[in-house]
Amino acid sequence: MTSPEKIWTAGLVVIGDEILSGRTHDKNIAQVASWLQVQGIRLAEVRVVPDVEARIVAAVNDLRAAYDYLFTTGGIGPTHDDITVDAVAAALGVPVVIHPDARALLERYYATRGGLNEGRLRMARVPEGSELIPNRMSGAPGIRRGNLFLMAGVPHITAGMLDALTGQLEGGAPLLSETVGGWIPESEVAELLRRTEAAHESCQIGSYPFFREGRVGANFVVRSTSADDLNACIEVLVAGLGEAGYEVTRGGI
Repeated sequence: MTSPEKIWTAGLVVIGDEILSGRTHDKNIAQVASWLQVQGIRLAEVRVVPDVEARIVAAVNDLRAAYDYLFTTGGIGPTHDDITVDAVAAALGVPVVIHPDARALLERYYATRGGLNEGRLRMARVPEGSELIPNRMSGAPGIRRGNLFLMAGVPHITAGMLDALTGQLEGGAPLLSETVGGWIPESEVAELLRRTEAAHESCQIGSYPFFREGRVGANFVVRSTSADDLNACIEVLVAGLGEAGYEVTRGGI
């Protein structure tokens, strides 16, 4: 008898008093869920916990035991209540250390922004044995330790970290991608990108702006585990860009 295909799963721990108080409206649950779907992984459970170490430890240990992957959002900033790193290290039974590459990244980022002080150096702290998740939005990287991923609470920074992880996780199906590009200011087609992605639930569109030869442009990478859905999304995107008056190059520029 053939065994059924494995369904890869993930848990998410959303950390922060501001979420529970309603001061901040969480956007990361939907963002992480959509991204995981495109990777062929199912978000199976979400817990929202306060900035209390024991509560974070319990949630992390419960969900990392139950699912193939665990993500956390929030609590990796420079302030005293950013305790996610400490809590995750406690859950794993390892010490917190300063990651030398993270320190170097922060030193470069803050060289023209007042320098690396004690608070900012907190963002170089990781559970021992961790790798870094690139963050092109600011100097502070995300953290990966095996199948556990610690990411920012700010949604657009989380989005960049997720993008850096695209295609890096073992999932339920291979991730396919196709690129189109042009001398297109991404700000002028942001709504088109949003509508196209929303209309193709199994697809994700990444936008990568550039400045060359005194002109601005962007490449748009469409990703999906379904070749048919990928092709359909590409055709709609290319048609929409054409209708907006832009010349599109398949494969990107």
